[in-house]
Amino acid sequence: MVELLQCRSLAKNLAGLSLLLCLAAIAVPSVEAKVRYHKWEVKYQYKSPDCYQKLVITINGRSPGPTINAQQGDTVIVEIRNSLLLEDVAIHWHGIRQQGTPWADGTEGVTQCPIIPGDTFTYKFVVDKPGTFLYHAHYGMQRGAGLYGLIKVSLPAGESEPFSYDYDRSIILTDWYHKSTYEQMTGLNSIPFVWVGEPQSILIQGRGKFNCSTPGTEADLCNATNPECSPFSLTVVPGKTYRLRIGSLTGLSALSFEIEGHNMTVVEADGHNVEPFVVQNLFIYSGETYSVLIKADQDPSRNYWASAHIVSRNSNTTNGLGIINYYPNHPKRNPPTSPPVGPRWNDTAPRIAQSQAIKALKGYIHTPPQTTDRVIVMLNTQNRIDGHVRWSVNNVSFGLPETPYLIALKQNFLHAFEQTPPPEGYDAANYDIYSVAKNVNATTSNSIYRLKFNSTVDVILQNANTMTVNNSETHPWHLHGHDFWVLGYGTGKFNISTDPKKYNLVNPIMKNTVPVHPYGWTALRFRADNPGAWLFHCHIEAHFFQGMGVIFEEGVEKVGRLPTSIMGCGETKRFFKP
Repeated sequence: MVELLQCRSLAKNLAGLSLLLCLAAIAVPSVEAKVRYHKWEVKYQYKSPDCYQKLVITINGRSPGPTINAQQGDTVIVEIRNSLLLEDVAIHWHGIRQQGTPWADGTEGVTQCPIIPGDTFTYKFVVDKPGTFLYHAHYGMQRGAGLYGLIKVSLPAGESEPFSYDYDRSIILTDWYHKSTYEQMTGLNSIPFVWVGEPQSILIQGRGKFNCSTPGTEADLCNATNPECSPFSLTVVPGKTYRLRIGSLTGLSALSFEIEGHNMTVVEADGHNVEPFVVQNLFIYSGETYSVLIKADQDPSRNYWASAHIVSRNSNTTNGLGIINYYPNHPKRNPPTSPPVGPRWNDTAPRIAQSQAIKALKGYIHTPPQTTDRVIVMLNTQNRIDGHVRWSVNNVSFGLPETPYLIALKQNFLHAFEQTPPPEGYDAANYDIYSVAKNVNATTSNSIYRLKFNSTVDVILQNANTMTVNNSETHPWHLHGHDFWVLGYGTGKFNISTDPKKYNLVNPIMKNTVPVHPYGWTALRFRADNPGAWLFHCHIEAHFFQGMGVIFEEGVEKVGRLPTSIMGCGETKRFFKP
C-alpha cells in the first residue's frame, strides 16, 4: 500500500512515468531492475560523526546517505523532499553526464532553481557508463554539512570487469568542521576576511575521532564513547581480494589514503579503467573516485590500520583512522601497531608522479581528437574585490545569477547574465606565477564561455602564487556533464609553443575531476557534445564560494523542453508549476 501511494505521488509529478512502471521498479529485485527508484527526505539532525555533536544534513536519517546501486543503462529516479525548514537544497550527481537530461544535473543557479523547504522534487536520469561516482549537495556550502553519498554502477549482466576480485566494498573520505556552513560562509564574505581554517577531523565513511580534551571544547557536546564515532571497520577474509571504491568529498583537504602493510593496485579512476599500477599511498583530491584492489595477504591474527592524512596543506588535523578487520578477529579490536604517519605534506613530487602514472587501460582507450579547435588558458589566482578575498580565473571572479543559466539560455533571457565573454587567457609573458601579483585586484562577472557544438576544446589550468608569499595551493577542478582527456601535467608556467608537443595523445585517462598542482599546470581536452550549460569549478567548497569557477554553454538550442519543476526563481517565477 505504501509503494502504491508513493508511485501515485511520483506519477503526478514526473512526466513520462507510468504508475505501472514505478510499481515494477519497486517490485522487481534491485539486481534486475531497469528503473531504480529512491525516495529521500533531506533534513537536519543532531549527530556526532567525530564524537562532537552538531547539526548534520541527513538523507533518511543517514550521513553519508544511502548508496545508489545500478547497472549501466538503468534509469535512476530520486524523489527528494526538502525538510530543512529554512534552507533550499539541490543535489548534484557527480560524474553522471546527464546526456539528454541537463536539467537533472542538480546544480543550483546553473541547471535548476533550488528546492525550497517543504517542496518535493524528482530527479530522473540514465547512468550510461559503469564505475564509481558520487552525489552531494550543490547549494551554498551544504556539502560540508553531511549531504553526500556514493553511486555504484555495475556492468550489465553477463559482462565482466577487466580485473578480478572476490568482494566489492566502498568508502567515502571527507573532512569535517564543527562550525556550521553558514558561519563559514559569513566569515569568507566578511571584512576582515575570516578563513574556515583546517578541519577538526577527517571522516572515513562518516566516522572520525575528535579529541574531546581539546581546550575550549564544551564537555556536554563531546563524548568520546559515543558509538556514532566508533572507527569505521572493514572486515576482510584472509586470502581474498577486495575491490575498494574510494571517493573523496572533502571541503578543503587533499588526502593520502593508505592501508597499513598492504599494497593497493589502482584499476579505475572516475569511471574509467586504468592501466594497473601499485601504490602504498593513494593521493586523492575532492571530487575524485578510484577503485583499488587489495589482497588480504597479511598476518591474519591481527587487524590493520586504514589512514587518511592531509597533504598539500600544513595541517594539524589528526589523521582519519579506520580498521581493516581480518576475520575472525573482533572488528573493533585495535591493531597492535601505531597508525601510519603519512607522507610529508609539502612533498609534491610523489603526488605529481601519481597523476602522471594514470593511463587508460589497453583495450579501453578512448582515443582523443589529435587536434583542438579552441584553447582556453585559465590562470588560478587569489584576489581582492572591494576589500573581499576572492578566487579568480584570468582575474575574473565568478558569481551565480538569480536565473539559472540553462533556463536563461533556453528561454533567451539574455539580460539575466552578462554578455561580454570572459577572457580566454592572461598576460603569460609578463606574469610571475612565483610571486604575489603586483596588483591583486580583480573584477566579478557571471558571463559564460560559448562553445561551438561538437568542437574540441583544450583547457589549460595554470596555478600561481596566492596573496601569501611562497604559497601555491592544490585545486581539484571538476567538469559537469563531461569526461575529459587528461593530456598532461607540468611544473612552472605553461609554454603554449612547446608544452603541447609533450601531450599524451595515445592513452590518456579520461576523468571528470583533476588536480592542478602547486606552481604547475594541467592540460585537458573535451568534446563540446552534450547540449546544455555546464559548470567547471574548483571542488574546494570555499574556493568555489569565493568565485573559482566558469560556465560552458554548448548546443542549448538542441535541449528539449525544460520541465517547469526546475523553475521558480529569478526570471522563472511565473513559469513554475508544482
